[in-house]
Amino acid sequence: MTLAELLSNEDLRRREFPVTQHRIFLGHAGVCPLPQRVVSAIADYTATAATGDQEIAALEKTLHTSRELTAKLINCQPDEVALVGPTSLALSYVAAGLTFRRGDNILVYHDDYPSNVYPWMALAEKGIEVRLLNIRTLGVIRPRDVLGQVDEQTRLVALASCHFISGYRIDHNAIGAELRKRRILFCLDAIQTLGAFPTTVENVDMLAADAHKWLLGPCGAGVLYVRKAVQDYIKPVVHGWHNVRCPDFVAQESITFRSGAKRYEAGTHNLLGLVGLNAALELLQEIGVENIARELLRKRALLVPALQAKGYTVLNADIAPENASGIVTCFKPDTDLPALLEKLVAAKIATHLRADRKGQKYIRLSPHCYNTDAELERVLEIL
Repeated sequence: MTLAELLSNEDLRRREFPVTQHRIFLGHAGVCPLPQRVVSAIADYTATAATGDQEIAALEKTLHTSRELTAKLINCQPDEVALVGPTSLALSYVAAGLTFRRGDNILVYHDDYPSNVYPWMALAEKGIEVRLLNIRTLGVIRPRDVLGQVDEQTRLVALASCHFISGYRIDHNAIGAELRKRRILFCLDAIQTLGAFPTTVENVDMLAADAHKWLLGPCGAGVLYVRKAVQDYIKPVVHGWHNVRCPDFVAQESITFRSGAKRYEAGTHNLLGLVGLNAALELLQEIGVENIARELLRKRALLVPALQAKGYTVLNADIAPENASGIVTCFKPDTDLPALLEKLVAAKIATHLRADRKGQKYIRLSPHCYNTDAELERVLEIL
């Protein structure tokens, strides 16, 4: 199935994305609806699991497929992929597992989504200096902003690939390349770009993302990438039968972790979620992430001037395409945005209301590739 076929054949679109039969869904930066392929894959697995041991029905094949598909998506090796679930959990594993030296500091952005803030803030209890990135505009993080605020004692920089409110996509490759020259680790929360824009890890040391946004997968079926060269620096902080070697399920006298990223997977996997994740990854790779990215930028180019013409202020309205994303966030002075959101909900349109640190509220639109221009025009009509 090509993107052109999907957008030109309404019957196909409604079959592949059942949500389109019920509402206009522009909330993919939050929690996505599941495509039919994902629903069917999970249903087929549960039917098989009802007839016997649910692990035997899917375990090795599912895990292998998850690692292979993820590796292809982010351009890494399968043994650099851990299947640990939510982004918050994956980032917490990284933060808690790092070995720090006296005097080390880390650099984070305080206005990122809390999942990419709190795990790093917690390191202050260990005596690590937690520096908060200073920038002028919400989410607009340029390479020079980062490089100008690190020093010889900086151990790690943790950023999001795209800001969840402003929709600004950082140049993670440029930032990561310079950080590597300075021997500073770079951890990327990629949940707002993975599946929507090419997000590869050539210049990233760790990456985490759950499946429930742009990847179009189930909640809690996320991935953690840890570059092979740094796996020894991030110690597993959870222990169980899966990541610690125990031949014949007999506990040994010493703890020896499995090789590769499997060392971060302590116990039984979320097989229901991973079966769904695999179906979602196959769907996205069939359509092509590059094609999805182009379509999302085209949709943004339609939405931004139309919103401005209606008196809305759009965050980062004039940014270059390489920093734009599928998120279009706007507000209108002297407008009751919560009431406007209720109006959209009543019209069976799913969007989100978000607010910044100063209390400014925003309407956030986040269409995916399968949304049509007619749907966007309907939303604009109500706005």
